Amino acid sequence: MKRFLQRFGSRVLGVLHGFDRMRFRGSKRQLSYVSGLAGWLSYANVLLKDFKLFAHDTTMRLWDSIEAPAKEAGLFQYLNNSEQTKEKVALEMARRTGKQEGLIAVLACVEPCQTMQVRGNRDTKKLELRSEPAKCKHYYHYYLDPNYGLRYTRLQSWFPFTMHIGLNGREWLGRQMTKAGIEFVQRDNSFSWIQDFAAAQELANEQLKTAWPELLDGWARESCPLLFGDWLKGSLPYYWSLQEGEYATDIVFRLAEELQRVYPRMVQYAQTVLHGTDVMRFMGYQVRQDGLPALSFADELITHVKELVEGTRVKHRVGRDILKIYDKFLCILRLESLLLDVRRFRVYRGLEGQPDSPKKYLPLRQGVADIHRRAEICEKMNDRYAEALANVEETTPLAELTKDLGRRQKWQGRSVRPLNPLAPEDAALLEAISHGEDAINGFRNRDIRQRLYGDAPAAERKAQSAKVTRMLRLLRGHGLIAKVPKTHRYQLTDHGRRCVSALITARQANTQELLLAA
Repeated sequence: MKRFLQRFGSRVLGVLHGFDRMRFRGSKRQLSYVSGLAGWLSYANVLLKDFKLFAHDTTMRLWDSIEAPAKEAGLFQYLNNSEQTKEKVALEMARRTGKQEGLIAVLACVEPCQTMQVRGNRDTKKLELRSEPAKCKHYYHYYLDPNYGLRYTRLQSWFPFTMHIGLNGREWLGRQMTKAGIEFVQRDNSFSWIQDFAAAQELANEQLKTAWPELLDGWARESCPLLFGDWLKGSLPYYWSLQEGEYATDIVFRLAEELQRVYPRMVQYAQTVLHGTDVMRFMGYQVRQDGLPALSFADELITHVKELVEGTRVKHRVGRDILKIYDKFLCILRLESLLLDVRRFRVYRGLEGQPDSPKKYLPLRQGVADIHRRAEICEKMNDRYAEALANVEETTPLAELTKDLGRRQKWQGRSVRPLNPLAPEDAALLEAISHGEDAINGFRNRDIRQRLYGDAPAAERKAQSAKVTRMLRLLRGHGLIAKVPKTHRYQLTDHGRRCVSALITARQANTQELLLAA
């Protein structure tokens, strides 16, 4: 982010990091897997042959506890089509009833889910529990919360009674700023102006310190008190995890014209210049020295561009994880990451359920206890992407920018030859030094050799390494790269970044695009 602000800082009002859409999942763990439910049924003295009737009666009681008070208050509606946008239906009900705070709607519809059923086993001739996909009625409770904004709960009314809770971090932040006396202009789920961005960021950081289990339990109890009584025997608390958390970095430009002048080039850069492995490195995936994904990587990498109402969106999908940018309301550059494959990362913590155990680096969990670490990782993903996008800003004509590359130069008293960006060898060299991950760590001789020649026999590597040394001397002579002090690494200079980015973009553009840009 530092390089991006160095390049665009005079045109930027401020930067805001934080969660946008958050969707939590509450699981009654013992009821969510076959052996756990079997143990609980034994404790509750329910035979497998009686499970269907028992589950039906349990669900009926749950239906009555939710629907009766909602109908009495005039807030209940059954939706025949589960594809309807529940939020719009709830807000329309609030408009009709005039409710501006508290519970505004209780909606019911039949939706797919994972349920527990008892089936006969043909081989053993016995009944057994199974977890299988099915459909059942779900209940949505929508609230207009004075502290958190619009939020909802979604309850599955059949075993294992999974619950989801959704809220928007930006809505929450808006109410925090109102209480703190910070003025702002809000547009949908973003802010086009904030009186004090630093103070707003402090409030967004406070969200990560929330006592999530207590807060989410309270909201779940508010929607369905029956879940926390003696309705189900034994202690069956909810385990809360952040199933989906979109972490957004909003870079607010002073004028929409300033962002719109450079954003089309950012879109083109994200499509044509960034390598797939660059995106993988932004997102924390392992990449081999030759620039290819690790052998263990078996997922797809897709880049997709789409025109939305808010602006043009570029979305990179690597496996289940997503990284995207779009020009929200023309004046906000939003970088957004959605991290779902969390086990790839580590967090410094103790063992679960053993608070006094020594801390060590363990796999990151989806549980709410690790939200702070998840936010830190997502912010770094967004920052790395912003660092790469900083390369697109260049107003100097290409001919003027690169005029000295075609001339011989002097470096440390020695003459170096001209560079020809259209020649295959020089073009490959410029491609090799333009990888996005090098913006942070730089590159070494061995990195460039690997990218240019791949896995060569050991006998050839020495000669290749010597040739790369001469190439690096050529690049240093033209001022495109500089050595990182006290290391064997190199980084692109500001001039080099501008030249290389412009040349690669021009080289990959087709004739029609070049004519339009002329």
